Amino acid sequence: MSDNKKSEVLVEVEDLSQYFRIARGKVLKAVDHVNFKIHRGETVGLVGESGCGKTTVGRSILKLYTPDTGKVFYGGQDVFTFTPEEDMAYRKNAQMIFQNPHSSLNPRMTVKDIVGVGMRIHKLAKTNKIDQRVEKLLRLVGLSKDHMSRFPHEFSGGQKQRIGIARALSVEPEFIVCDEPISALDVSIQAQVLNMLKQSQDELGLTYLFIAHDLSVVKYISDRIIVMYLGTVVEETESEELYRNPLHPYTKVLLSSIPVADPEQVRRKKRLVVSGEVASPINPPNSCRFASRCPHVQKQCHESIPPLKEVSPGHKVACILY
Repeated sequence: MSDNKKSEVLVEVEDLSQYFRIARGKVLKAVDHVNFKIHRGETVGLVGESGCGKTTVGRSILKLYTPDTGKVFYGGQDVFTFTPEEDMAYRKNAQMIFQNPHSSLNPRMTVKDIVGVGMRIHKLAKTNKIDQRVEKLLRLVGLSKDHMSRFPHEFSGGQKQRIGIARALSVEPEFIVCDEPISALDVSIQAQVLNMLKQSQDELGLTYLFIAHDLSVVKYISDRIIVMYLGTVVEETESEELYRNPLHPYTKVLLSSIPVADPEQVRRKKRLVVSGEVASPINPPNSCRFASRCPHVQKQCHESIPPLKEVSPGHKVACILY
């Protein structure tokens, strides 16, 4: 992918907030005023611990949720203002690989029908040609023609995820939200699926939002990384820069928790441990969400929300220390 191609903004998230009303009038702020851009042909990693709002961001981008505030632009157009025809095109161009391969496949449909249904809806191939295209897609993801007539329960978790990937690719998308696509898989299978995603990106010119909590995986596949904490973005920069020079205290904690196989490195490695209560996403404080656990907390941290600002070219952080 050329640099000129990658400079084109394909997806832009502007002031996105997604709130869920729960019992007794309380509001869970899953995503709170998030901003970022994804350029055509790149992979942006979205990381953070479970419950920080990563999946909600991905689903809001794909219009599976209607956000409370903000806009999502695709190719410069607000996706929530699309006409029915434009919306149909967007549903084709923007796809999702779901986290759980066991629940994301219809158990009553064969693999041929699961992978081929999108082609029929979007009229991408004549009926007599769909089987050929399904077979080609299955080969691309490491499966065979013999698998076409089988049902999801006849496959392993890794094979099911491959079927999910084939389904996402079947409508020739430009952009795919990968929602923790390998977290449910054995370690031996994870590398195969990651390599398959990278190969598909190179061959088909895809753009990815790769959601995960495993920073070692995100480093391998991502061009840029966005770190979320309790619904807000706390740091954003290129992948190598984040590992070389993490700025936000929460990012440093995440990086220190990456497992290391070498016992010598384990002994030398300094692991950061944080204490304190995790702020609640239900009516959270109007201040830094990490303040209650931050080792560098100051009085100012409890008084206002630090803005996400650029402290060096391409490196943004939301912290009063910078």
